[in-house]
Amino acid sequence: MAGADDDRFRVKPGAPTSRGGPRSQRFVSKVLKQVSKSGAKASGKSPGRPNNTFGRGRVAAATAGQRLLPSARRVVIKSRFVLLRRASPNSVAVHLRYIQRDGVTRDGQKGQAYGADTDAADLEAFQQRGQNHRHQFRFIVSAEDGLEMEDLKGFTRQLMACMETDLETRLDWVAVDHWDSDNPHTHIVLSGRTSSGADLVINPDYMAHGMRMRASEIATEWLGPRTELEIRQSLLREVDQQRLTGLDRALIRQAIANDVDLTANPQDRHRHSALRARLQRLEAMGLAELMDANRWKLQPDIAGTLNAMGERDDALQTARRALKGNQRECVVHERLAAPVIGRIAGKGLADELHDRGYLVVDGTDGRAHYLKLPAGTELAELPTHGIVEAKPPALEKPIDRNIAAVAKDSVYKTADHLLQLKQANNRDPQSTVDAHVRRLEALRRSGITERIADGVWKVPPDFTRRAQQHDAQKATGLVIELRSHLPIEQQVRAIGATWLDKQLTSDGAGLATQGFGAQVRDAMHSRLDFLAENGLAERSGQRVALARNLLATLRDRELTTVGKALQDQTGQTYRPVPNGGQASGVYRRNLQLASGRFAILDDGIGFSLVPWRTVIEQRLGQQVSAIVRGQSVDWQFGRQRDIGV
Repeated sequence: MAGADDDRFRVKPGAPTSRGGPRSQRFVSKVLKQVSKSGAKASGKSPGRPNNTFGRGRVAAATAGQRLLPSARRVVIKSRFVLLRRASPNSVAVHLRYIQRDGVTRDGQKGQAYGADTDAADLEAFQQRGQNHRHQFRFIVSAEDGLEMEDLKGFTRQLMACMETDLETRLDWVAVDHWDSDNPHTHIVLSGRTSSGADLVINPDYMAHGMRMRASEIATEWLGPRTELEIRQSLLREVDQQRLTGLDRALIRQAIANDVDLTANPQDRHRHSALRARLQRLEAMGLAELMDANRWKLQPDIAGTLNAMGERDDALQTARRALKGNQRECVVHERLAAPVIGRIAGKGLADELHDRGYLVVDGTDGRAHYLKLPAGTELAELPTHGIVEAKPPALEKPIDRNIAAVAKDSVYKTADHLLQLKQANNRDPQSTVDAHVRRLEALRRSGITERIADGVWKVPPDFTRRAQQHDAQKATGLVIELRSHLPIEQQVRAIGATWLDKQLTSDGAGLATQGFGAQVRDAMHSRLDFLAENGLAERSGQRVALARNLLATLRDRELTTVGKALQDQTGQTYRPVPNGGQASGVYRRNLQLASGRFAILDDGIGFSLVPWRTVIEQRLGQQVSAIVRGQSVDWQFGRQRDIGV
C-alpha cells in the first residue's frame, strides 16, 4: 500500500539566475539590498560592511594582523589609484621626478630610487615599461617609529615581498626614502600589471587595511612590541595637539549622537585618562562641551575642524622654515581675496600623494603668504627666489576697466588710448597699449571682443562683467604668473626689461616699507644708479627722469646682445623683428631672458627672437609665423591665423 506522502508534489527549485541585460542584478544582491534597507545587520563579530570579494589579496585582507596585539608598532599608509588615461601626459614623469628631488636624504642630497634587486633603479626604464598600462598605484608608507629604523630600504623590500605573496604575483615597483620631515617615510610607485601581463587589481580591503597590517607586523618584528612607557608617552603627545589624533578617532567611534560617556570602568586606565584629558583640551578649544562629570558633547564635524587646524599648523611651520629666520607675519590663504606679488621663498607639495603643490611667497606687502597651487601646476617652472604674482580667478582686472573706460560707443582704438597715455605723461605708453591688445586678443578667441581693423576693437557694453565670467570659467584655482625668473639682486645690473624696471615705471606702488617690500625699494635705488650709468635715467636732486620707452629700449638691447651671441654660435644671421614686423620659421626652442621668455624661429638661413607664449609649445618643430607688436604677438599656424596673444 502506498504511503501517505507518495502522492505529494515536491518542488525542487533550481539556483536563482539572472535574466541578463545591462541593468540586471543577481538574486543574492537583491536580497542583500533589501536587507540593508530594512536596517538588519549581518550576524557575526563584524557588523560593518561585507568584505569585498574581488581583486587580489582578499584572503590576506581578512587574515592580516589577526595576531597583532595593542602593543604592535603602528604604520600609516596612504594609497592612491591613478588611471593613467585620465591623468596628464607627464603625470608619471612629474611624480617620479618629485619623489627623487633634492634635499630628501639624511644629508640633504638628492633622493635615489631603488627596487627589489637594485639600489639604483632606472626610473626612465620603469616609466617606459608602464607607458601602456591602464593604471598605477602610489603609496606613502610611514612607520610611527621610523626614526628607529636604520634600514628603510630593507623594511620596504620585505613589505613588497610580503605583498607579492598576498597578491600571488611578481610586482614591478620603485621606491624612494624621504628623511626630510619629522617622520621618515617611503614613496612607492607600483606598476598596474601582473607578471603575466594582466591588469593588477588589488582588493579594496587589502588596500585599506591588509597592507597596513602587514607593515605593522614587519615593524613589530623589527623593533619589538611597544613598551607600556612608549604607549603612555604616545598617548600623552596626542593630548595637546591641534590636529586630528588617534584619541579623537576613538572618541568619535565611541560617541552616540555626538555624546561621549566615560562612566564605564576602563580596562586600560592610562588610555581612559588620556581620553579624559583630550576631552578637556577639546573643551578649551571650543570643540567639546562638558555635560556632567563624565559626559561631553562633541561639536558637529569635529574631525573636519581638527583636520583643517592641523593643515593650517603644518602650513605655518612650512612658511617659517622657508623664510629661514626672516621675521614676517605669515598668512595661510584658503581663498585669495587680492593679488599677492613677491619672491618665491619656498615651494613643494602640500599633498605628496596627489602632486598638489604650494608656494611660500615673501610678499611686497611685507607679509609671507602660503598658497596652495592648482592641480597640474609645474613647480619646475617656478624657480625659488623668482618673482611671482598670484591672483584670484574671478577678480575684476584693472586692464578690463581701462579698456571699458577708453572705449567710445563700444569701440576701443589703440590710437586713442596711446594719445591719452601720452597726455597723462605715462612713461612707456606703447608697452601699456601692447598689454591691453594682448588682453583683447585673448578675449577675442573666446568670442567676447571682435577685431574690426588693425588697432580697432569692438567690445560689448557689459565688457567687464563678461571678461570676469570668462576668467572664472577658465580658472580652477589661483592664477599663478611668473613675473621674473631672476632674483631682485640679479635684476639690479641685468641688461633687459626686468620686473624692477616695471616697478620703476609705476613708482613702486604697493610696496611696503618693511620685509621684502623694503628690499625691493633698496633694489630699485640700485637699479636707478645702473640705468643712470648707461644713459637711461637722469638724476636731478631727488627727482629721477627715466628715458622714454625705457622697457622697449632695454628689451631691444638684450635681444641684440643675445642675438649676436647666438649668431656667433650657429653661424646663422640674426634677424631683429621691428615693432609691427613679421617673423616666420620653424619653432626650435625658447630662451628665458631678463626681459621674459622668447621663442627662436629658424627660417633656414637666419633666425628671429619672438616673445614666447604657452600656446605655441605644442608647435615645437613646426612652421609658424608671428606679427610682433611690442610684447604682443599674433600667431599664424599654417594657413589659419587663429591665435593671437
